Amino acid sequence: MLVDPNYITNLAGALNQSSSIEDKLTSELSSGLSVLTLQDNPVAVAQSTLLASSIAQDDTFVQTASGESSLMQVTDSTLGDVVTQITSALSLAVEGNNGTVNASNTTTVAQQLSGILNQVVSLANTSYQGQYLFGGSQGSVQPFTLDTSTTPATITYAGDSQVQFATSPSGQKFQVNLPGSSVFGSGSSGVLGAINQLISDFTNNTPTATITTDTAALTTALGQLSTQRSTLDSSLSRIQSTSTYTQTQESQLQVEQSNLVSADPASVATQLSSAETQHQALLSVINTLGSEDLFSLMK
Repeated sequence: MLVDPNYITNLAGALNQSSSIEDKLTSELSSGLSVLTLQDNPVAVAQSTLLASSIAQDDTFVQTASGESSLMQVTDSTLGDVVTQITSALSLAVEGNNGTVNASNTTTVAQQLSGILNQVVSLANTSYQGQYLFGGSQGSVQPFTLDTSTTPATITYAGDSQVQFATSPSGQKFQVNLPGSSVFGSGSSGVLGAINQLISDFTNNTPTATITTDTAALTTALGQLSTQRSTLDSSLSRIQSTSTYTQTQESQLQVEQSNLVSADPASVATQLSSAETQHQALLSVINTLGSEDLFSLMK
């Protein structure tokens, strides 16, 4: 009888391989992952890495969109309060310019308009989580100051005109702020300048025709503010819908990544049972070799 001189070596190799397979399957079953190292499946690891990068980008945008949406909602609410104040200013201007108001009443109108101006400046300086809403890119700087020591009062804007954007993973850009100068004006322009001019008009008993013109200017400025607000609201709606879509996409990518590297418990359990059976068979053969006369196997 011919005896394979490598029989014992091959048997030991088969036992080592069997142990390795059994260990791998046991690890897969306990971890739930079929790919643990690059050697397990280089292609799957590369694909998983790309998916992880996309998932991270999506998650970053979702988090950014959440923060920006909150800020934009506060901005919109603030502008709603501003519109209320300006509407009141327009009503006062019209009532005070009806031709039947005496000097005492015009002084009262001027005082009421001054109160509204203070309220609007305060709203224009609204901050959220430590950041001024209407400073452009200068979020840490109070955008507006009102100096009432001059006649008329002096309004100064300390922010800039920079519009800021958030960018989605697909490259879409969403405007997330409104610079104060484009919303409220600066100096003698915009709603602040228009209210300030009306205060001066009623303080100095300016002719009715001039007040009518200046009231129309405030109406125009209110329209410009409303246009800016609409721009922000449209951007808010788009960034929220894109964030929702991105969250769905992120979930799908996570499932895809999981399927790529996850093990099928039922299949792995079956393979492990088969590997254990094979391993026990090899051990049985080795035990037999150890208990019998090796010379008898060579006859």
